[in-house]
Amino acid sequence: MKDYSDALQIENGCYKTTPRPTNVWARLFPGLVFYSKIIKVVFGASKDARSGRLTDNAYRWYSVRVLRAVEAVGGTVEMMNLNAAPSDGWPYVFVGNHMGTLETMLLASVLIPKGPISFVIKESLTKYPVFKHVMLNQDPIVVGRENPREDLTTVLKEGQQQLKEGKSVIIFPQRTRSLTFDPSTFNSIGIKLARRAGVPIIPIAIRTDFWGKGKWVKELGPISPERPVQIKFHPPLSISGRGEAEHQKSIDFIQSTVDAWLAETDNRRHRTNQILVRCCGNDV
Repeated sequence: MKDYSDALQIENGCYKTTPRPTNVWARLFPGLVFYSKIIKVVFGASKDARSGRLTDNAYRWYSVRVLRAVEAVGGTVEMMNLNAAPSDGWPYVFVGNHMGTLETMLLASVLIPKGPISFVIKESLTKYPVFKHVMLNQDPIVVGRENPREDLTTVLKEGQQQLKEGKSVIIFPQRTRSLTFDPSTFNSIGIKLARRAGVPIIPIAIRTDFWGKGKWVKELGPISPERPVQIKFHPPLSISGRGEAEHQKSIDFIQSTVDAWLAETDNRRHRTNQILVRCCGNDV
């Protein structure tokens, strides 16, 4: 029987990685070490799903294991403003930008203790070997991403039912994952669902370029421990009218937050290069 008691130390509504030493293998081969840990997580969760043991608590535990895998190779995780999603206001519609696979694995670590969740996912994720069992176990809302009208109907119908049952719905309104945020690709499907169901919406700004996109296989991209994993929640927004103002607030929050994060990383890299140039001259 697994011990699912591991929990994150959250202070003042935030979680931040405590600096810790990494072993030589993690420093030299972060991708190899990270993927070996992720494979173990996926196979373990899939086995539990097939046997009916992947409860919400177990799913959260596996999500924490993913977070620990990031930290094990020297990566840092910072999740901010978690108090913006109080459990006594559950359920919500969460909408966030979509950088990669990592956010779908991490969010459960901090949200499931507040209440049950469900994701809107593309149909192809339910066909991946091994991983499909984990996805289907969570009763996701599955869309094809080929017919927007059909997808909207599915999300509104199934989303309302899940919200009625007390389960929050997480949506990534962009059609595909992207390392930059393009507001023109961020549709209002989450706003429509929240308005129809009469629940608040919570925007999430996400940065997960720690786990890059692969050239041949999207899920097997480079691992960059120097790039922090950052997730920030906006306070709940009640939908008024057609929700146009709330949609724009969501876009503004995500864009300004992600832009600030990326700019800070660029500035830090620039300062490091300047120091190297001063120390080593033009040989750098």
